[in-house]
Amino acid sequence: MIIERLIFNIVAFALFTIIFLNMIRKNDTNYIYILAIQALGILMGFIGLVCRINLPIIIILFTYIASIIIPLAIIIFEIKGISFSEIIYLCIAQYYSKKGNNKKAKEILMKMIEKYPNSYYLHRELARISEQTKDIEIAIDEYIRALDINKSDLELQLKLAGLLKNVNRNEDATKTLKEVLKLKPSYYEASCLLGDILYEQENYKEAVNVYIQALNYNPDKYELYYNLGMAYTRLNDFQSAKEYYEKAAELNSLLYHAKYNLGQIALLYNEIEEAEEYFIECVNEEELSDEAYYYLAYIEMLKGNKENAIQYLNTAVEDDEELYKRATKELVFKMIINKIKKPVHNENKAKKKLTAKELKTIKHLERTCELVGSLSQNDMKAIRILKTKNQDKERE
Repeated sequence: MIIERLIFNIVAFALFTIIFLNMIRKNDTNYIYILAIQALGILMGFIGLVCRINLPIIIILFTYIASIIIPLAIIIFEIKGISFSEIIYLCIAQYYSKKGNNKKAKEILMKMIEKYPNSYYLHRELARISEQTKDIEIAIDEYIRALDINKSDLELQLKLAGLLKNVNRNEDATKTLKEVLKLKPSYYEASCLLGDILYEQENYKEAVNVYIQALNYNPDKYELYYNLGMAYTRLNDFQSAKEYYEKAAELNSLLYHAKYNLGQIALLYNEIEEAEEYFIECVNEEELSDEAYYYLAYIEMLKGNKENAIQYLNTAVEDDEELYKRATKELVFKMIINKIKKPVHNENKAKKKLTAKELKTIKHLERTCELVGSLSQNDMKAIRILKTKNQDKERE
């Protein structure tokens, strides 16, 4: 027991000396607090050693925590480049931030950054709080400063790229993400974000390459197949789009957006029965139910089932004025439009939760379907005119 207390006092005194020298070297009075706690722990341990008494377990724990564990933790942090003062003020700033006083938290951090301009952790925390308070430009600047100090933080680079995307600095975001993927090609989130940016820039071929590269490391991610389906849709490569949509739906049976797009592609290829099956599944999804009923009405008209078409179309446009206007312009509905009730409310519930990328893809498919449908109807008109002319010639 005496030997153990002797070793404790030697180690504790050595740590006390190291902390004291750090205070002198850095001229940082914040170390006084930790030195006071250490001194109290050493004093208690020394009393137990000199008086040869068994200290209560609580006091023994305190002496070890105060004189060994806390100073040792501080020394380890400082070896990693985080000073004791940084730790204190980071904790204080985080406390104010959690209490909702982000202004005070930022003031503390900016004051400390003046003293420690090369502190990765202070810049990172200031960036995080600035992002939280919607001071995006400050957040971007602080993330860049933090990464100048520590370029190996890939997660921070991803955060930076996301912010750059939000302020339409897509070239900078793309450059950042490509650098991340060079270091870690399997970084799924970085691949998805880069693919999204390229898609928004209408660089669909490059987006396809990014998603396919990501599949090499994440073959079970249905989102990648779905994204590939959308990218190929915009390239008008509907066969490839169909293959990837089918794989996405296979991995996630509740991915109705993929099934909806498959229904539209089936219509493009005049695969009516297949399209109908997909749209029937989609009526169970609130976001797509109106459009699904719309296309079911379209299919029923192609089949010549006007009553079914009227029922489906009334359901589709019940709360969607835009869809009703679209139906009035569709030639295939010309014969039944007077039996369709004009909606009183315009909720547009079917599209309120879709992402911008999904909306653009759906719109592209809708326009393509309308174009193909118009061409088909014009072909039918041309055939009827040709038949009429032939019949007139035969009569003559």
